Amino acid sequence: MTEDARVARSTGEPAKTGPAGAPRWSDYLDWVRAEVCRTVLALPEAEQRTARVPSGWTPLEMLSHCLHMEQRWFVWGFLGEQVAEPWGDWNTDEPWLSDDSDETAPRARWVVPEGVTAADLVDRLDRIAERTRSVLREHPLDARAASGGRFADDPPTLEWICFHVLAEYARHAGHLDIVAELVTSDGR
Repeated sequence: MTEDARVARSTGEPAKTGPAGAPRWSDYLDWVRAEVCRTVLALPEAEQRTARVPSGWTPLEMLSHCLHMEQRWFVWGFLGEQVAEPWGDWNTDEPWLSDDSDETAPRARWVVPEGVTAADLVDRLDRIAERTRSVLREHPLDARAASGGRFADDPPTLEWICFHVLAEYARHAGHLDIVAELVTSDGR
């Protein structure tokens, strides 16, 4: 048995060899983002809008959250560009408590407007992904995010943002894997 078979690598995972730095970050972000999109698109349309977990989010809401999250970190955050509805995945303009606890405000939750489809969200996410790839091509990983967008002071580096966004995508891909498994097990 080969080492690759023992570590159970996904066939879509970027190669173990290749350029380090920004190209590697871009490849991994593309891979996990595609997994999130593929999982949601593979679900029946009704299941995309059905909450299967106690916290109450739907796969469509998770997909919307991922596109807004990536835009918040790379476009609004790193580039410092103003974006329409930076918290557009939420039902409130400011979903966080003001106590630095990282807890959401009461009744704050993810929402997706009626009529918005998974394909619509994937198209939007594809455009945001291109912006992310552009940022990674054009800026060194040790560059600090611009002040004035998302960050007033102590902006993180681009590499820190990459770590954060990849970790968030990985968690959410796992959440969606569980939901897909629940859908499949109910259909047996």
